[in-house]
Amino acid sequence: MTETKAVKSEQTRAAIVETALRLFRERGYEATTMRAIAKEAGVSVGNAYYYFGSKEELIQAYYDELQDEHLAACRAVLDTETEFAPRLLGVLRARVDTMVPYHEFAGKFFKFAAEPTSPLNPFSAESGPARDSAVAIYREVVEGSDLKIDKEFRAELPELLWIYSMGIVLYWVHDSSPGCRKTYLLVERTVPLVNRMVAMSRLPGFKSVTRELVGIIREVRA
Repeated sequence: MTETKAVKSEQTRAAIVETALRLFRERGYEATTMRAIAKEAGVSVGNAYYYFGSKEELIQAYYDELQDEHLAACRAVLDTETEFAPRLLGVLRARVDTMVPYHEFAGKFFKFAAEPTSPLNPFSAESGPARDSAVAIYREVVEGSDLKIDKEFRAELPELLWIYSMGIVLYWVHDSSPGCRKTYLLVERTVPLVNRMVAMSRLPGFKSVTRELVGIIREVRA
């Protein structure tokens, strides 16, 4: 009975998220109330609030689902490839693959995520778990590769790659090309550049620059 109850609970939670995303798309985020979401999902308002304390939590749940989909989609390349560039390319392609189905209403959410005080901001405390999970993927990209770079730079590289991926996401939000073709092209053209820049960090003339970059990252983070 406990297992059946858990399954039903997860189904209810998923139905609320699915309904909310549909209403956000049809009516807009601001115009959609928790009461409307509950009614459309066939649950009480109290039940809706039991699962999600606010609309922001619903969007965060959507982000979490996307993150899980992304991790599953890039599992194959991370489990089989050892070269850094193909690993990064595969992970970024998988990121776009999982986002494309939601492209038509991505812009509606982005304006809220771009607000510095919003809990949906990727740098907010509320987004911490999702951010850590995303950075962990790029840490696996680095740690599972054959990269031979400075130890301190290696430790900071996953977060830099995540920030790079956020730039890709921003471009994707505004990409009006069929099937987001230009976003895929951006990924394919920039990954070799990133690979070369990372490789150059090993050269004597660039080691001091790399150390300075690591220092700046750590100072800003503190």
